[in-house]
Order: sequence, then C-alpha cells, then structure tokens
Amino acid sequence: MTTKWARIVVRSALLFGAAVVLLSPALAQTSPSNAKAKTSSTGAVQTSRVPQGQPDLEGVWSIASLTPLQRDPELGEKQFFTPEEAAAYLKKRSQELDFDRRDVPPDEDTARAYNQSWYDRGTKLGRNMRTSLVIDPPDGRIPPMTPEAKRRFENAHAYFAAHPADGPEDRTLGERCLNFSQEGPPLLPGGYNNNYQIVQTPNYVAILAEMGNKTRIIPLGGRPHLPQSVSQWNGDSRGHWEGKTLVVDTTNVRFNDKSHFGVNYDGLTDQNLRVTERFTRTDADTITYQATVNDPTVYTKPWTIEIVMSKTEDPLFEYACHEGNYGMFGILGGARADEKKAAEQGHHQ
Repeated sequence: MTTKWARIVVRSALLFGAAVVLLSPALAQTSPSNAKAKTSSTGAVQTSRVPQGQPDLEGVWSIASLTPLQRDPELGEKQFFTPEEAAAYLKKRSQELDFDRRDVPPDEDTARAYNQSWYDRGTKLGRNMRTSLVIDPPDGRIPPMTPEAKRRFENAHAYFAAHPADGPEDRTLGERCLNFSQEGPPLLPGGYNNNYQIVQTPNYVAILAEMGNKTRIIPLGGRPHLPQSVSQWNGDSRGHWEGKTLVVDTTNVRFNDKSHFGVNYDGLTDQNLRVTERFTRTDADTITYQATVNDPTVYTKPWTIEIVMSKTEDPLFEYACHEGNYGMFGILGGARADEKKAAEQGHHQ
C-alpha cells in the first residue's frame, strides 16, 4: 500500500468510526492547520493553533521508545541519563531485546514468539532522556499494591496457573484482542504499532490508536461521565483545556483480574481507577504526554508517567487482531490436546 493510499484509508476509517460527532456541523468550521511552530521576538516557541483557537494537536504521533517503564532500582532518584549513560543503556537494552539471538533452550526460544523483524519498539530513548517513564514517585517505581489488592493479585495468579486455558477468558486482554497497553489510558509503548492519529473539532478530540485500531472519542466541556454501571475497556473520557494543555479525565474503565497495562506491567485495576492525562504541544514535532493513575483501592498512592510523542510522517495501518487471531485457536486447541493425551495415559495405566 502506498503512503498516499494508506493515509486516505486511515483518515477515512477514523472519520467513519467517529461519524456521529466528527461529521457534525462543527466539523465544517475546521480546516487543516499549519503544524509549524513559530518563534516569538523573545525566542519562545509558539505552537500553532487550529481555527477554533485551541492548541493544535492534530497529526500522526509516535511513542516508540526504549525508555523503561520503571527505573532500575540501582539508579535511585536519578531522573535523567547523561549521553554516555544513555549510549551504554541503549546498547545493553538492544541486545536484551534482540529476539534473533539463539542463546536459550528451544522452549524459551519458541516462547519469544516473533523474530526481530516484526518488532518496532524504537531504537532510542525519549527525547527527554529520562531513566524511566514513571516520574512520580521520585524513585521511578510503581507504588506497592494495598494488602487487599495484593491478595487478589496472588489469588488470581494462582488460579490462572492452574487454569491457563480453560477458555478464552483465562487469557490476557491482548491475546483476546480486547485491550492493549498502547490504547490506554494511560498510553504505554509496546513492541510495535506505537502510532496515533489525533483529529480535533471545536467540541471533540479523537485519538486513533494504531494498536487495536480503536478510536477514543473525547467530548470537550462540562459533560458528566456515564453512570458507573456503564464500563468500557478504554473507559469514559472527558476533556477540557487548561491553557495550551488538553486535560483528559477517564473513569468507568472495565476491569478483570488481568493487567490493564498490557505487557508493560502485570498490575491490577478495579472500579475506582481514574486516569488523568495531559497533552501539551511543546514544539512543532513534540507533544509532552503525562498521565496520572489513581486507584486508591489497588495502589498505595497515585503514580505518574511522562512520554514524548514525536511527530511522524509514517501512516497508520489497520491492526486486524480478531480477524487474524489464530493464536487463540492454537492456545485453546493445544490445551484440549494436552487434556486428551493426559486422559488417554491415565486410562492405560
């Protein structure tokens, strides 16, 4: 698919998925905006604005990065790498993530799933050179769980260890094509498909995540959240502007005993999860993204991440997970074959 046609397909898919709100009369008031930043007489960078006067967040953005989610405990409260430290870290991390190496037994090698050509994690740290995506608490680590949440976590893992594939419900949200870390909230980079397309109207912001191919429609203004009885895997988001920052508050996030954070972090959430995101256009090629996770019945305190979203000319491609999810058939079919084999061996004893 050529870049030209890829962009046409992506734009059409995004607008179709958001037809009710994005094809409203309000959309006719908008027009393509100039993404170039200007410099004032004082030297300060002035980012562009869309016609309705809001800061311009539109475009395609990437969060691909080798910055770890949590900081290495040996680094303590060190927030930033020096150039020399960054080079050493990237060399070491790139070697660890090279799935083409053959330095483990066959079973472990097979468990790596894909070879290196399928991954697109990025090759660099974020432009901010941080030692972790977690910026608060100061140690760059996700806070401990509450005692009750820890018990729930341990009980759930014990059950899954004994029942890894009774049915699709026993598998992770990603394996079931229901939710990925890149979809958020919060947005977290993964092994590939770390791109987003943002479209704005006066009353809505739409964020299309390449991973999962889902669009989050964010109403702006004072509209109340949905009743708590209505939950969705990506929650119910409401946005407003604070100066040049888009602030998005998300509640009603559907949950189970699998991680909401994908492969990045094996952690729990519950009905009390609230995520506050902040999108700030800091220059022509950068959005600084921050998200605070607050779930007081799961974590002993809130925690905040910061990610650099970089402008990219790459198109988004559809991630048709359900249509190609032969892995689920293999997992469940393999489990049934193991059960049949075990039953046959027991019968012959």
